[in-house]
Amino acid sequence: MAFKYLVIVESPAKAKTIEKYLGKNYKVVASVGHLRDLPKSRMAIDFDNNYEPEYISIRGKGPIIKELRKNAKKAQKVYLASDPDREGEAIAWHLAHLLDLDLNDENRVVFNEITKDAVKAAFKEPRKINLDLVDAQQARRILDRIVGYSISPLLWKKVKKGLSAGRVQSVTLKMIIDREKEIKAFVPEEYWSITGNFLKGRKKFKAAFYGINDKKMDLKNTEDVQQVLKKLDGDQFEITDIVKKERKRNPAKPFTTSSLQQEAARKINFRTRKTMMVAQQLYEGIPIGKEGTVGLITYMRTDSTRLSDTVKTEAAKYITETYGAEFSAGMKADGKNKSGSQDAHEAIRPSSIYRTPESLAKYLDKDQMKLYSLIWSRTVASLMTPAVLDTMRVSLNQNGVTFVANGSKIKFPGFMKVYIEGKDDGKEEKENILPDLALGEMVKSVDIEPKQHFTQPPARYTEATLVKTLEENGVGRPSTYAPTLETIQRRYYVKLAQKRFEPTELGEIVNDLTVEYFPQIVNMKFTAEMETELDNVALAKEKWVDVIDSFYQPFKVELEKAEVEMEKVQIKDEPAGFDCELCGSPMVVKLGRFGKFYACSNFPECRHTLAIVKEIGMKCPTCHEGEVIERKTKKNRLFYGCSRYPECEFTSWDKPIPRDCPKCNHFLVEKKVKGGKQVICSHCDYKEEIQK
Repeated sequence: MAFKYLVIVESPAKAKTIEKYLGKNYKVVASVGHLRDLPKSRMAIDFDNNYEPEYISIRGKGPIIKELRKNAKKAQKVYLASDPDREGEAIAWHLAHLLDLDLNDENRVVFNEITKDAVKAAFKEPRKINLDLVDAQQARRILDRIVGYSISPLLWKKVKKGLSAGRVQSVTLKMIIDREKEIKAFVPEEYWSITGNFLKGRKKFKAAFYGINDKKMDLKNTEDVQQVLKKLDGDQFEITDIVKKERKRNPAKPFTTSSLQQEAARKINFRTRKTMMVAQQLYEGIPIGKEGTVGLITYMRTDSTRLSDTVKTEAAKYITETYGAEFSAGMKADGKNKSGSQDAHEAIRPSSIYRTPESLAKYLDKDQMKLYSLIWSRTVASLMTPAVLDTMRVSLNQNGVTFVANGSKIKFPGFMKVYIEGKDDGKEEKENILPDLALGEMVKSVDIEPKQHFTQPPARYTEATLVKTLEENGVGRPSTYAPTLETIQRRYYVKLAQKRFEPTELGEIVNDLTVEYFPQIVNMKFTAEMETELDNVALAKEKWVDVIDSFYQPFKVELEKAEVEMEKVQIKDEPAGFDCELCGSPMVVKLGRFGKFYACSNFPECRHTLAIVKEIGMKCPTCHEGEVIERKTKKNRLFYGCSRYPECEFTSWDKPIPRDCPKCNHFLVEKKVKGGKQVICSHCDYKEEIQK
């Protein structure tokens, strides 16, 4: 079929959709990502010639390159329509080199959403390849190559093969290990609280101890608690103060890549990688009935919170029609972007507000629906009026002892209407309505309960909190977070325990060496400043060669020192305490790619190995012979089973505990619930109070 214009995109899915929009004069093909890169087998950077990189065609991409050249010769003009970010700009530049295109030609086309109007508008305004963006991406690639290909071989030589280091990876690992050190060094401190249940008529409400004689008092021990309780006499308390206020709560800004990753982890339990994969599907297009394949969201790699006037107008109309004019914020600004953000395109938003999650339910799979609903709700809410809450603070007093009750009531839901109607409150405020109370009025205490507490150490990082901390400190870019987290797990530097990152012994060894010999690489401030310099290259404020040179010269000195002074680390095998069942030699604990395991010390003559299992301290409730042990599925999900498997097939997703149900004598399990853990029966409806 004859065509006039060749359009090259990255993804085959996008190619089909865009070709349909452009018509018969256009042939749209996919490069399937990058076609040229640095070779994997060597550094490929000429340090004596301004850090000139040596690019080669990626292995396996030969047939694609051949086909692209063949099509380019037939076309009157070639358009480069790779993704609208720095990496996409670099792909366009590599394509121009491979196809011998003129870099001064206006053949670069970018669109932020794959809809008919957006694509057609983009082809009316092609531009030249932005070489500043290309240089910024090239500088990042070269910096990462220098760090990775310099430190990794050193770790192979001094520790063990298969290890790696990286500019963002090493900082991330250090953050996880520093948090672990904080947890180990933490000394819990005792404190107490006193909570009372009070009664006004038939309405019960809670209040917490505040202080004595209008002064706030911290309860540090039982002596402090007794001092308060001795002052109380009887069950009558007087209302001595009532403060009523109206408080506004503003909606959150639209999603950036980072905030989407965090919210998807918090609300719909998506890992970072999964969030980006599903977002890519929504961006590239989903078949939706008669409309055909349509891109449902804008480009998902952005750190901008800006929304176009077009979507604001459309949202104002939708909000007014659906909820009423009083819920629409109209064309109000959605706030400034944070300093240093790349404002090349918009926040992540639906391509049309009128494509509600309900209207797309039959076209999207379960995961696509969850993520699209999150993006749609956040975008609409961001363009709605603030919620208005009536708050009330009531002081109750007896003999100088003050308790305080706080209550709130939604006066006007504003943006919260989206979440309330969608049955997704998330962190939206729950009403705590107090009874009508008046100054001087007496209320009755039903019970006064003191409770002992201990301060808790800082929590280990989850994917969401780690991404948030990396972004807040300017380390890396949102598009790098998913592969970084994947790498440190694949190298077994960290492991996920109950969805939180825990460093391994190997991770601590690698971190210690990196901190000692390459302090700049793991310095968070230094890494963030490097990101700023790369941004300056994109803005034509700095030359990429100067940025690399300012990094490489001191790094070269550190590298030379490390090669001489770094001692070889011996990871010793620990005795396992039992002999090999095949040859009788002592078994040892070895550190492998996926963690520790038992192996025969007579290796390689005997290759017998065993997985290390963790006993939880109870007999199997089915066979009463084996021990209940922790096991993992192929997808790394924890469950509990009998050590005599396959003779005994007992399994449980919830952790069994070594006592029986008082109602039916079946075993009890510890189940994770919102707010803590709950002990429930594995058989009947018996439950115990939630453990915080």
